[in-house]
Amino acid sequence: MEIEQYMQLAFSLAQAAVGQTSPNPPVGAVIVKNGRILGMGAHLRAGDRHAERIALDMAGAEAYGGDLYVTLEPCSHTGKTPPCTEAILDAGVKRVYIAIQDPNPLVAGTGIRLLENAGLGVFTGACKRLALELYQPIFHFLRTNQPHVTLKTAMTMDGKIAAASGHSKWVTSPESRLDVQRLRHAHDAILCGSGTILHDDPLLTARLPQGGLHPIRVILDTQLNTPVGSQIIRNEEAPVWIFCGQPASAEREAQLSAAPHTEIIRLPDNTITIPAVLQALGARGVVTLLVEGGAAVNASFLRAGAVDRMITYIAPKLLGGVGSLSPIGGTDPLLMSDAEDFAFIKTEQIGPDVKLTAVRKGTDGHVYRNH
Repeated sequence: MEIEQYMQLAFSLAQAAVGQTSPNPPVGAVIVKNGRILGMGAHLRAGDRHAERIALDMAGAEAYGGDLYVTLEPCSHTGKTPPCTEAILDAGVKRVYIAIQDPNPLVAGTGIRLLENAGLGVFTGACKRLALELYQPIFHFLRTNQPHVTLKTAMTMDGKIAAASGHSKWVTSPESRLDVQRLRHAHDAILCGSGTILHDDPLLTARLPQGGLHPIRVILDTQLNTPVGSQIIRNEEAPVWIFCGQPASAEREAQLSAAPHTEIIRLPDNTITIPAVLQALGARGVVTLLVEGGAAVNASFLRAGAVDRMITYIAPKLLGGVGSLSPIGGTDPLLMSDAEDFAFIKTEQIGPDVKLTAVRKGTDGHVYRNH
């Protein structure tokens, strides 16, 4: 196997743990010597052992003189766990292949320098594109102190999310809807507007066949119109944070916050703004945010320049009609130059549907603007 193949194996381990390591990044590691894989590991939960230590423990004494492949720069500081560089040096590893440097100020190249200074061969850059895609959310959070935002939509081939009556069950296939549950599992929080609560009465949980991690459920509700009897208020499987404006009724706040899992976050202005919401979520440690809003909420995020990634499910259906609903509303742009510019990074077939993943382009033309 070549270097990139071993690194791809490490990435498959890391990707399997996406959604369950926050606020830590998911990391995979593989130990190889003489063409034999001796140990593998993945960081599975914040506070648990890191991937490098798990892989080294599996390899045992055979790790001496071997190669370590790791998706992110090993840590060199003591946090909830001891530094991984210490374990690498103790094991007698000869070479370390690192996909990408960790921009966390606690690491930021110190792990690489420590290993190099100890005489190890250190090589960076293998599968860097995979690293940029996997770690874009955590890098964004470290840079901005705000969550990385993924806007998810599902529509027909002619760009419709519902008939003129509002009927939308179902635009996409069961396979796509299951994939959305995986998306929820992989994000710290999920957000919608009060209109979605009133119209659809959703749970916004991750309903996977084998179980899943439920995201924090965030509702934008300026006037606190969310019904006390709605599913999301009655269901206690995950916290519910409701953002409202200053004029919202204190009586309604008391009624909604009576549910033990529900918290009202009253913003200082009369209305809710996306920058204020993202700042508040970042301060609460939300690294990744999935937006499953209606057309108005989606437009608010887009016009605020707050959409970092778009995931669009397209069903092989044509609905037609001037009154049929589109995924993004708001004011009508007059020029094509007003369009937000994204770049496709992945196309997948999900059942009969197509899943498109795109990320916002930076002003320098690079796809991964956050690095």
